[in-house]
Amino acid sequence: MPPQPLTHLSPVWSHMTTMQPVRGEGIYLYDADGNRFMDFTSGIGVTNTGHSHPRVVKAIQEQAANLLHAQINIVVAPAVIELSERLNAITPDNLDCFFFANSGAEATEGAVKLARQATKRQNLIVFQGSFHGRTAQTMAMTTSKTVYRAGYQPLPGGIFVTPFPYSYFYGWEEEQTVDWCLEQLHLLLKSQTAPEETAAIVIEPILGEGGYVPAPDRFMQELRKLCSHYGILLVADEVQSGFGRSGKMFASEYSGIQPDIMIMAKGLGSGVPISAVGAPAELMSRWTTGSHGGTYGGNALAAAAANATIQVMQGEDLPDNAARMGGVLIEGLKQLQAEFPIIGDVRGRGLMIGTEFTRNGHPDKDAAKAVQKACQEHNLLLLTCGSYENTVRWIPPLVVNEAQINDALGIFAEALGAAQQAKL
Repeated sequence: MPPQPLTHLSPVWSHMTTMQPVRGEGIYLYDADGNRFMDFTSGIGVTNTGHSHPRVVKAIQEQAANLLHAQINIVVAPAVIELSERLNAITPDNLDCFFFANSGAEATEGAVKLARQATKRQNLIVFQGSFHGRTAQTMAMTTSKTVYRAGYQPLPGGIFVTPFPYSYFYGWEEEQTVDWCLEQLHLLLKSQTAPEETAAIVIEPILGEGGYVPAPDRFMQELRKLCSHYGILLVADEVQSGFGRSGKMFASEYSGIQPDIMIMAKGLGSGVPISAVGAPAELMSRWTTGSHGGTYGGNALAAAAANATIQVMQGEDLPDNAARMGGVLIEGLKQLQAEFPIIGDVRGRGLMIGTEFTRNGHPDKDAAKAVQKACQEHNLLLLTCGSYENTVRWIPPLVVNEAQINDALGIFAEALGAAQQAKL
């Protein structure tokens, strides 16, 4: 059965494939003809529990039969209260109060509004290569690709950009990179935005669209010290790295730091749109009642899906599986790197792994796209990322097993061989 035409869908959406799935199960998607695809995109890091996990599906069905929506300014659905309690149990100890929205961008907007109102300061610091969303405020905070911002100026002001500790890009050892990036941040505070006018520093503990680059633990720890010293709020954007993806429930756990605000979305609802902002209750109390909100935030159906998602995460120990399977995947990719020099770097944590393609020391977008396309032709779905679009990112559902990882590595190896041969 040929795919249906996309005539009435806005062309603002890009489409990696024209594949139109009718069913999903675990790591697999199926089209109407029964063709099976290995989904190592997880809907861009969303289906962490796998496609249509039975426990999540059951929770959605039961909630839908009883109550779809209870507008939180009017009445409060019990599922939302339960979700706040579950998040309180799994987030850092200092985060005990939660605001709910629908998307990562909305949650980021909320976090920024909270930071500005609570500190009475206006400016924000973000990092080179960051991605925080596509709304006006979050576009202004996004620096991973020009396409996300081009043609939309002027954007909201008060945003200042500092280097992210991306050692491979700079060609330095990690310690040198961390030292230099910290020096640049201190210079920024002296030359562009003074600490007393800086509300927050917003960081992805693992750079997402910018290339799947983990922030070194020492950098995160020094960032925590700097923010505490100046009264700047440290905001961890865990939209893509959260809910087991990194091998821990949240990637910021690796460095042992506690952010002042945490932004959550994607993996929280297993595919149902929901996001959250977590902060200490004392901080939340400084957010003027009624100054932020939304019709669908705290939706009963989404909250039920999120509750079931967290239960599955804990019951099946998916963060641990992500850590173990990530180790298998990293090892396999490093073996391929030794065989195929077009892979310049392999990096990541858990099942959030990037393979960066370079040639003669320069980003090689063509190779990355060729390998991605060849994998797609063999029903393995992968995405690229990075400012130069030269990094293939690996984000399979966290239920993936070793045999499935090895199947994907086999397809990837064939694609690498074809891409390298084409370059000769």
